[in-house]
Amino acid sequence: MRSPKLAALELRRFGRGRMPRAALVALLLLPLLYGALYLWSFWDPYGRLDRIPVALVNEDKGTDTGGEHLAAGDEISGRLLDSRVFDWHEVGSAEAERGVEDGTYYLSLTMPEDFSRRIASSAGDAPETGALQVRTNDANNYIVGQISRTVFAEVRSAASAKASRGFLDRIFINFSGLHDATAKAAKGADDLESGVEKAKKGSKELAEGLKDAKAGSGKLSTGITRLDKGAGELATGSRQVADGTQLLADKVGKAAADVRPFLKDNGKAIGDAARLVADSSKAVRDNLDLLVEAAPTAASAAHTASGELSGVYRTRCEDQPVPDPGVCPQLKRAVTAAADVAAVADDVNALVTDQKGDLTALRSQLATLQKQADALAKRSPHLDTDLESAVARIDKLNTGAHKVAKGAGTLHTGLGTAKTGAGDLDAGVKKLKTGATSLKSGLYRLGDGSATLAQGLHDGVGKIPDYDEEDRDARTGVMADPVRLASSSLHAAPNYGTGFAPYFIPLSLWVGAMVAYMLIQPLNRRALAAGAPAWRIAFAGWLPVAAIGLLQVAALMSVLHWRLGLQMTHAAGTLGFLALVTCCFAAIVQWLNARFGAAGRILVLAVLMLQLTSAGGTYPVQTSPGFFGAIHPFLPMTYVVEGLRRLITGGGLGPVWQGCAVLLAFTAGALALTALSARRKQVWTLDRLHPELSL
Repeated sequence: MRSPKLAALELRRFGRGRMPRAALVALLLLPLLYGALYLWSFWDPYGRLDRIPVALVNEDKGTDTGGEHLAAGDEISGRLLDSRVFDWHEVGSAEAERGVEDGTYYLSLTMPEDFSRRIASSAGDAPETGALQVRTNDANNYIVGQISRTVFAEVRSAASAKASRGFLDRIFINFSGLHDATAKAAKGADDLESGVEKAKKGSKELAEGLKDAKAGSGKLSTGITRLDKGAGELATGSRQVADGTQLLADKVGKAAADVRPFLKDNGKAIGDAARLVADSSKAVRDNLDLLVEAAPTAASAAHTASGELSGVYRTRCEDQPVPDPGVCPQLKRAVTAAADVAAVADDVNALVTDQKGDLTALRSQLATLQKQADALAKRSPHLDTDLESAVARIDKLNTGAHKVAKGAGTLHTGLGTAKTGAGDLDAGVKKLKTGATSLKSGLYRLGDGSATLAQGLHDGVGKIPDYDEEDRDARTGVMADPVRLASSSLHAAPNYGTGFAPYFIPLSLWVGAMVAYMLIQPLNRRALAAGAPAWRIAFAGWLPVAAIGLLQVAALMSVLHWRLGLQMTHAAGTLGFLALVTCCFAAIVQWLNARFGAAGRILVLAVLMLQLTSAGGTYPVQTSPGFFGAIHPFLPMTYVVEGLRRLITGGGLGPVWQGCAVLLAFTAGALALTALSARRKQVWTLDRLHPELSL
């Protein structure tokens, strides 16, 4: 009888009653119950953390810093409540401690009363560390404690970053303030440099102007001195003339009555006196000419010097935004003195001008007097007849001489004052010239210094950072949290259940094959008794379980995909690979049962335990003791787990093809060993008749 027919006969036994049929259904659903229930319970535990009751204790009292109120505890509590990472319960510290102890809460998170103050201290002189207090109880659940450490590490990191942001933000604000202040200082230095340049130019012009003013004031002083000397001589001469004419008039008037008879007898003496009068008249007239010529020149020179000095004063002291206090007062006094000298010169010139008509008349009169005196000298023999007219003319001459004397005295006095003022002006201009030279030298040194200062401040502005609010926030964020984890996952599993599916699916298929061979004989007894070929006997015992295994795969994967939502990158490949897996597991379990009998069932469990602990389905096998790493490459579930991971979550298919080769090798090897065992079973021995162990 062929192997498929023998296999069909073996399966047909389960249709002979309710219990066999129920047993067959249970056999088909066992991997489904085993694998699906396990994966369902593990499917997404992290997505249901909000069902875990956790105590939240906020004792933070807040603090005031920089004019603002900081309540870090309230802020963190609000974020935690909004995040719903756990089922948070806001309670007091005593209730939280009691709840963690009796299991009401799995853990508690406490923010102490000085939490905000400690965070705010990071920007002060004495920074302190703010501590979040976590209390767990492994007697309640160890895994929850491990999960909480990960969650609260993120909370701590966020709180630390917030504290750092506040401290760094103050630093960047101070940088911006320092930058702005330095920029203002640099602008002021530029203005100073510009002003100094203008001052240098002005000081040069001042020094040159004062040099010209010194020459003009020297000329003015010399000219006024000469005028004063001439005016003195004029005053003396005019007084002498006035005295002479007065004496003459007095004597002529007194003696006129007596003289007439005498004139006739003293003609020669009278002629000599007349000649003296003619000579004196000529001298007075000459001095009058000198006074008239010198007065306008002196007034013009005085005004020229005063105007130049006033121009220098306006340029240096009135037109500048910041007058020089070391020069301007002296320059002001010089301007005043020059104005006084000009005024005196004007007075003299005015006097000469005002008396010009009289002086002209006097000069004419003197000429006339000279002429008449000459005529008198010539007519002295005839004076008795001319006496009357001469007396009248002498009176007029006397009056004019007195006017001239008075004007000459006034002119002399004014020129004396002008002489003193001109001397003071010359001395002051000399001092101003010396001061202007010193000012010019100092301003050049100040210009060099201000240029260096301006350049240094501009260099400083360029080196001091100036951050706007957006840039400051970006830099604060980077420095508060300088290292971020830029994680990326290739072919990421969407949930916990998908990640564990490659581990639980082969586990359920192994259990399905193990239970199947508790109901189905690994070797068909009829075929053994009939002496059928060993390979046919092996296939006859393997095919029923392999067929059941395929149905188990279909049922299991249908529920996982349609009910739990398991998504597979290579769905068809996954089903084909699992078909190979269940056939391989059926062959291995068959051989263990065929070769070792009742003890084989124990070996099936032992091999299952070895595979579960060495396949690396949960933690990497490198984290296990060395024994499990040593047997890892030699067990089929190792390759099943690796292949299913690539088929379900994605990635290169190299491990899948390698797993297929290994599974085919295990399948062929197990079937060959089963055939060998079948050949041995065809020979009855005492051990078979009386087995040492029966299950």
